[in-house]
Amino acid sequence: MEKTSSQKIQLGIFVIIGTLIFLAAIYFIGNKQNMFGNTSRLNAVFVNVNGLQPGNNVRYAGIDIGTVNEIEMVNDTTITVVMLIDNKIMEHIKTNAIATIGSDGLVGNIIINIIPGKGNAPKVTNGDTIKSYSRIGTDAMLETLNVTNENAAMLTADLLKITQEITLGKGTVGMLIRDTVMAQDLKATMNYLRLTSKGTSESVASLNQLINDLNRKDNVIGTLNDTVVANRMKKIIVNLEKSSVEINKVVTNLNATITNVKDGKGALNYLSNDPKLVKQIDSTMTNLNKASIKLNEDLEALKHNFLFRGYFKKQTKEKEKIKK
Repeated sequence: MEKTSSQKIQLGIFVIIGTLIFLAAIYFIGNKQNMFGNTSRLNAVFVNVNGLQPGNNVRYAGIDIGTVNEIEMVNDTTITVVMLIDNKIMEHIKTNAIATIGSDGLVGNIIINIIPGKGNAPKVTNGDTIKSYSRIGTDAMLETLNVTNENAAMLTADLLKITQEITLGKGTVGMLIRDTVMAQDLKATMNYLRLTSKGTSESVASLNQLINDLNRKDNVIGTLNDTVVANRMKKIIVNLEKSSVEINKVVTNLNATITNVKDGKGALNYLSNDPKLVKQIDSTMTNLNKASIKLNEDLEALKHNFLFRGYFKKQTKEKEKIKK
């Protein structure tokens, strides 16, 4: 059966549309894989790539800048990852940048994140290798969580056992909970401790008040804190020491004099043992007193004498000026 012209036209349109769709798919896929753009190679070395595959995205500061081109295992601890990076972004990447392997969301594809470095550093060039940081993988996290769960289960079992023993009244805590007499004794003890603490607080407050009062300068102890008073007291003590030395000398001389008197030596012994001399001294002192009285009377008479009256008035005025 021969095909009609309309069928041939429809077939041609279908082939053309299919070819266009195929070319568009190739373009978008190639563009996503940076197959048709200007790219540069950038390397990073990892210990574990955590399922990373060629074609996965590479991000810099959260922006898609390229794809993983090749993964080469150098040895059992070294894996080299080759990335194709857009040349426009290569100008912003520095040699101190760090490459890490992460995931696109919680359950997304594995990607490489390039974290910008701190400080100034030269720009990377085609074929450079940057530092890398291997994060903890999901398997390691699950293994750690498994160990943590086992430990939590053991702790829960031990805690349950301890709680049951306390409930049954075993051990010190259980005895304290179930023994009412001990609970009352403990309550009384706490009451006494509270009263003692209150008394201690009052004693400390009184002691602080006493210390503050002692530090004041209007009492004896507070005065000692004054440097001026301390220097004065120091001088007084020095003078007392000097006076003590002089007093010791005087006492020594007085002891010597008393010894001489006791031994019958010196004028004191002569005066104390000669009664005639004592009477003569008494008579002389009596005559001196009488002469002194007469002399005072003569001076008083001279004050009233018109010849010496001016002189005495002048002396009186000078004394009053001196007093003022």
